[in-house]
Amino acid sequence: MGLFRKKTAVSETGAVSKLRDGGFQFRLAPDGEIFQQELYDSLRARVPIIDACFGKIIRLTGGFKVIAGNERAQRELEDFCRDVSVGVSGKSLFTFADMYLDSLLTYGKAVGRIYADQRTGRIKGLYVGDASLYRIREGKNGLDKRVFYVSGGREVRITSPEKLLYTALNPSPKHPDGVSILRGLPALSDILMRIYECIGQNFDRVGNVRYAVTYRPEGENDRARAKERAEQIAQEWSKGMRAARNGVVQDFVAVGDVDIKVIGADNQLIETEIPVRQLLEQLVAKLSIPPFLLGLNWSTTERMSAQQADMLTSELEYYRRLLTPVLEEICGVFLRLNGYSCGAAVEWDNINLQDEEALAKSRLYNAQAEEIEDRLKNQSELK
Repeated sequence: MGLFRKKTAVSETGAVSKLRDGGFQFRLAPDGEIFQQELYDSLRARVPIIDACFGKIIRLTGGFKVIAGNERAQRELEDFCRDVSVGVSGKSLFTFADMYLDSLLTYGKAVGRIYADQRTGRIKGLYVGDASLYRIREGKNGLDKRVFYVSGGREVRITSPEKLLYTALNPSPKHPDGVSILRGLPALSDILMRIYECIGQNFDRVGNVRYAVTYRPEGENDRARAKERAEQIAQEWSKGMRAARNGVVQDFVAVGDVDIKVIGADNQLIETEIPVRQLLEQLVAKLSIPPFLLGLNWSTTERMSAQQADMLTSELEYYRRLLTPVLEEICGVFLRLNGYSCGAAVEWDNINLQDEEALAKSRLYNAQAEEIEDRLKNQSELK
């Protein structure tokens, strides 16, 4: 059916059109959802801190291992998780999980598929589809869902949605197909990009030094030859500037009343640190990443950093809960196609070393408490 072919060209959807100066102009598209999702892609491309947040979330979500019901199935399952092909260039179930989570965060939904070899009946590979081309609609009742694929500006209903791996982020009755974590950021990002654009324009006007050379003729003789002398001064000045660009120091010598001034030297650049920080605070708060993980040197305390880390841990646990059913379904399909009736469970690694330390201390305290209890029990029995 070609459901996982490449995204329709941007010019066909009418969502984004590129301008000659390299910027982007957003205009209404036939489908409002396509417009929003193309905008999310553009945000990640144009605002580096947003893309950095996504990379941190995906990496901090951590690794996992899959546990099968028996030892023989465990060995085959481990080989499958390590060697399964993902798309054109990916390999391993861990790569699939990263790509799936990336789509989930960007679009608020992720779509995947398990490809099986018709000849052998074994899993051939996994694929993460372009989630922006899929729509979820409510069916005849609240539990019936219909999945549509956007092709050529129209929606085509998928007849076998059970073959798809589908996950929605923060679904609601109004948005059953999920909501991107980037919702609410386009307006702030637009202001931030305008500030950066103005900074660049101001540096072009003020930071790039330009000179004004003024020649004032003295006497009738100078006035009569003013045009000729002005052209000579201009030529010598241009010659000196070209020499400076080539690393050669060349003095400028002129006769008469010649005045040289730097254009814009008296002006000052507008202070942008406070408004930029206010906007970045909103972005970071939305994405739930502690500022120090992004290299933002904002004043903080050790207790505040620990609280921010705990909040990030809860966010990562939520993403893990969304990925776990999908990973278990893939492993379950693999085991059934290979003749095993047992299931598989996903065990996630601890998010950071602080968790390992806390677990080690907890085991130590429990062991010490049990030792004290046994000692007191033995003493009471002796009495």
